[in-house]
Amino acid sequence: MSIFTPTNQIRLTNVAVVRMKRAGKRFEIACYKNKVVGWRSGQVAKKEDLISAFGTDDQTEICKQILTKGEVQQMFRDIATIVADKCVTPETKRPYTVILIERAMKDIHYSVKTNRSTKQQALEVIKQLKEKMKIERAHMRLRFILPVNEGKKLKEKLKPLIKVIESKDYGQQLEIVCLIDLGCFREIDELIKKETKGKGSLEVLNLKDLEEGDEKFE
Repeated sequence: MSIFTPTNQIRLTNVAVVRMKRAGKRFEIACYKNKVVGWRSGQVAKKEDLISAFGTDDQTEICKQILTKGEVQQMFRDIATIVADKCVTPETKRPYTVILIERAMKDIHYSVKTNRSTKQQALEVIKQLKEKMKIERAHMRLRFILPVNEGKKLKEKLKPLIKVIESKDYGQQLEIVCLIDLGCFREIDELIKKETKGKGSLEVLNLKDLEEGDEKFE
């Protein structure tokens, strides 16, 4: 019998937590609701299907294969997600879908490296994909208008999230025009709202490809 557990994003509407208390301890397993029903009703995977897929019908060995290879598959999806978040088509500036990036990674026969972070590998994938398809790293141009007092403190917190600062204007308010990674927008928006208590504003100007040699945010 095979037991399938969620391997990507856990949604409470899809996942059930099965609990059992033994020897004063509580143990839990997260799994899809329909799989709990299937398990209890005696549904089993066919022996020939297990052998065909895994080369064995030993359930312990199959679980080991799923845990080992499943992690690699998840990392593959995570890398593709990062690439999709960071890149657009040069002509239209529209983002690529994760599915399309996964397909492109398979086309270049990209092999996941479990000893490296997904972010490092995503940057490597982008370089390799540039040789095969039209894909560019893209950044969003933003304008911040912040109260001066809060702005000085907030600038330090924003620094790790900003790639390039294009202009700064200190007057009655602090105005900054800068470039950020697309995936950082939500975090920046929430940070500004929280730190300025709604007094600061954030405006999206456009998308821009980040060229080599652009000034870093210091």
